[in-house]
Amino acid sequence: MQGETAAALRVPDGGEAKLEAAVIPRAGRGAPRAGSTGTRYTLHYTVHVTVQVHVTLHSKGTRYTTRYTTQYTLQYSDHMENINGYLMKYTNLVTGWQYRFFVLNNEGGMLEYFVNEQSRPQKPRGTLLLAGAVISPSDEDSHTFTVNAISGEQYKLRATDAKERQHWVSRLQICTQHHTEALGKSQPPSKSRSFSTVSQGSGSSPLAQRRSSQTAASSSSFFSLTQGHKGSSLYSSRKSLLPDHLLDARQMMDLLMLKATSMATITCLHDCLHILHLQQLARHHSALAGPNVEWLEPKMADLLKNGGGGSLGGFSTGGDGLQEEGRLELSSPESCSFSGEQEEVDAEEEVEDSFVEREEELGAVEEERSVILHLLSQLKLGMDLTRVVLPTFILEKRSLLEMYADFMSHPDLFLAVADGNTPEDRMVRFVEYYLTSFHEGRRGAIAKKPYNPIIGETFHCSWRVPQKPRDTPTDDATPPLTSPEDSAHQVRFVAEQVSHHPPVSGFYAECPEKRMCVNTHVWTKSKFMGMSIGVSMVGEGCLYLLDHDEEYTFTLPCAYARSILTVPWVELGGKVLVTCTKSGYSAVITFHTKPFYGGKLHKVTAEVKHGATSAVACRVQGEWNGSLEFSYPSGDSRLVDVTKLPVCRKHVRPVHKQGPNESRRLWQHVTEALRQKDIDKATEHKRVLEERQRVEERHRLDTDAPWKTHYFNNEGEAWVYHKPLWKNPTFKS
Repeated sequence: MQGETAAALRVPDGGEAKLEAAVIPRAGRGAPRAGSTGTRYTLHYTVHVTVQVHVTLHSKGTRYTTRYTTQYTLQYSDHMENINGYLMKYTNLVTGWQYRFFVLNNEGGMLEYFVNEQSRPQKPRGTLLLAGAVISPSDEDSHTFTVNAISGEQYKLRATDAKERQHWVSRLQICTQHHTEALGKSQPPSKSRSFSTVSQGSGSSPLAQRRSSQTAASSSSFFSLTQGHKGSSLYSSRKSLLPDHLLDARQMMDLLMLKATSMATITCLHDCLHILHLQQLARHHSALAGPNVEWLEPKMADLLKNGGGGSLGGFSTGGDGLQEEGRLELSSPESCSFSGEQEEVDAEEEVEDSFVEREEELGAVEEERSVILHLLSQLKLGMDLTRVVLPTFILEKRSLLEMYADFMSHPDLFLAVADGNTPEDRMVRFVEYYLTSFHEGRRGAIAKKPYNPIIGETFHCSWRVPQKPRDTPTDDATPPLTSPEDSAHQVRFVAEQVSHHPPVSGFYAECPEKRMCVNTHVWTKSKFMGMSIGVSMVGEGCLYLLDHDEEYTFTLPCAYARSILTVPWVELGGKVLVTCTKSGYSAVITFHTKPFYGGKLHKVTAEVKHGATSAVACRVQGEWNGSLEFSYPSGDSRLVDVTKLPVCRKHVRPVHKQGPNESRRLWQHVTEALRQKDIDKATEHKRVLEERQRVEERHRLDTDAPWKTHYFNNEGEAWVYHKPLWKNPTFKS
């Protein structure tokens, strides 16, 4: 069975492209061999496919030609069985762990449990649907594991030993994978993009074909086909689990061949589309160095991770970014390189933010559930998500660099640290500023993520803070903090993305009038945790009080996105240490994550101590996005409600006056598309920026050209602002 396919693609400006792909399969079937018992046989199928692709492009007298060969090896086997037995189940706080009789129903894709084995003929005490579920073995011991259903319901179970746990976990995972794939194929995303390809005998949607192709190409994907005695009930139940055509070996081989051929065709067409797109950018914009298109690796995986692959109907570039005749016209990136020269920012051009972006909660993600399930099927527990592109619909309308700036939304509390009369007072004031900064920086607990900054991206802003201390309002209103320009201190802020892999950001803020500044570098390290995503903020910051010759070193907590399949929400967790070497004072701040049962959300506690005497100077408890109570050894206490603190709006230059690498100008088209709730358009604009970043990164690798930062220098393991106050002779004590 051998096939060839050819397709002609429209090239802008009168060009012409031709694709020729030849698929040369070699198929073989392994002989049936005995399984773990004498009455069970497992059939193994192996298909080898070699894809030879020849692409020729003609445009304005220039010819581009490339060839490559890809080999696929597809192996399928199966082992699905109904199992039952006793497991311990965590019932509630009163009764704790109780033995229950569990039954895995592979045919229905359900995990059922009864009080005991004798009550099995009766109605199950509980049932958990396994389609879309996540099976998570515990890291704390070798006996416990959890089953997290797509509905949000969870079973916490415990086996008698590690071997039994592995037996249950493996069988549950096989059943879950089978029914999750069936659910994904029957419920494709409503906003999927179509491909102009024709497959013989296939009427499925393109997304289903892509999912099937990816499953076929993975050596870890398995289908089950187990034979037993035809007269037994076990054989009958297994046979009912599979479609009839999969029971015929020859038809299964044909199906595998069709999947491999479809994947090869789609991959080739995506590569052609990628090549044409890069050619357009190189011809119309100076962001790509050189007049020729550089051949890059296939980008199919990146396109799939973005939640859509674009249309093969053609691309046209326009500055207005309008949608016309069902085809998206991309507004092009600015005609500059990310590695531009350092630009001095004129503070006189900055104006107060007249529009405050308020994000809507994600709510239930029913419409996007198929996209999320498709993404989760490619992830493993503990997997690093740094290089994984998440769906666009979860993005909030600001860059990560601007989010760091929003942590400074109470600059009056920041400046008040330097006004403390004693080292103890200054440490307590810093803890107060630190705890109140997360509410506005995270904008509550909204489960959205900011844009991943492009390397070389910068963000500049400032705040005007009244010189007289303000009174905290007692009503529910939170008016902005304003004052005449000549009677205000100015706090300036600059942030820069200094590294792409790993993603490291540096940000710096200073107030020359108060002779204080803070320098911070953060590496955002994300990890997949089953039903949640954890983001570790690796790095540290340092606050410098030049009048007191003190340095306050601090770290940042972790962030967690919970319930990603139902109604997502965010919480902070982990311990933070604040130290001042000169004074000997330190603070331990603990962000408590919600326990499995009971407990409060967003709880935080803190304790300020003197290192030499271990005397407690202050204790804090409350919620980081609510009320915080400060208690002192004298018996006094005071309450701070972060929701009632006036917010000082930052001053930012208008977008048209910003440099091409500044956050708001760089992401303006993505932000506008998200405001219009046009997810497809936002995805395409976002992909253009990311693609340009990949091209420049490859160019630097080929030319051995190091990346040059704009405002931050690498000093050991830290990134330090190039002109900090403590290095300025004018401000040295």
